[in-house]
Amino acid sequence: MEANLEKEIVLSAIQPTGTPTLGNYLGALKNWKEMSADYTCYYAVADLHSITVRPEPKDLRRRTLEMYALLLALGLDPEQNTVFVQSHVPAHAQLAWILNCYTQFGEAARMTQFKDKSEKHPENVNVGLFAYPTLMAADILLYQAHYVPIGADQKQHLEITRDIAERFNGLYGETFRIPAPFIGKAGARVMSLQDPTKKMSKSDTNVKAFISVLDDKDTIVRKIKSAVTDSEARVYYGEGKDGVNNLMGIYACCTGKTNAQIEAEFSGKGYGDFKAAVAEAVVAELAPVKEAFDRLMADKAYLNECMQKGAQKASYVAEKTLRKAMRRVGFYQL
Repeated sequence: MEANLEKEIVLSAIQPTGTPTLGNYLGALKNWKEMSADYTCYYAVADLHSITVRPEPKDLRRRTLEMYALLLALGLDPEQNTVFVQSHVPAHAQLAWILNCYTQFGEAARMTQFKDKSEKHPENVNVGLFAYPTLMAADILLYQAHYVPIGADQKQHLEITRDIAERFNGLYGETFRIPAPFIGKAGARVMSLQDPTKKMSKSDTNVKAFISVLDDKDTIVRKIKSAVTDSEARVYYGEGKDGVNNLMGIYACCTGKTNAQIEAEFSGKGYGDFKAAVAEAVVAELAPVKEAFDRLMADKAYLNECMQKGAQKASYVAEKTLRKAMRRVGFYQL
């Protein structure tokens, strides 16, 4: 395995299944730009993963382009990082098949996400959904990633990736680097604005419950104003104040202020003043992203050029790993 004498490698991927929420942004995406200063980063639009739910073809194409533009809008410099679309690098699907053959049925069947999604969509329990973790393993192992930023719902998938890599290495010698979870600067755990006991989700049926990264100013202000709080009308962090705690977490992430500073700032003030300030902070945080996104979406030729270069850069690295794995397995190579 080639030693990386410069920076350690991080792989991050996001599905093009809709516009990320403020929760996705503050919890993870905001940190991706900072991460790229310290690590060699590969950022993928994981479109192969997204077809387990059979999206409309025109929607998948549109969302893939939009998600790619959004990654660049976050400030991920395509020259400094490798920003690519997963399906543009065939090695992902090729290595996934090999890894399927080194993954035990019982291991895949134990995945909580497979069980949950099978229960939610019993009409479409497909093999792709079952094999999702081995494709995710291929995503990670192709780039010899040291670290993978993951949420709690992806912890099992990283564990099975490590198990598959260790099994393969044990059989054939060191082929894949064993990845570790990325423990970066803690992001906010943003909850629903209408039910602060639940995580903010773009699939929430109540559109007032979440803020999209691309929402305009008026929409953001309206949603923050309608956010659930309590009858106490006093801004402080405490037990039983889920709505206020959530808004304080959002405000803290956007301004860098501590809970004590926020409590002092709004001492003697009501929730109206507090919500207005939170909305202003969120607008200030997201406005540059939306402006950059709109500018990029108006230049499809530039996006296509960046995608092509990103795919070439990603393929160069991925194919080296794929060829090594194929050679170890015993495939006859030309």
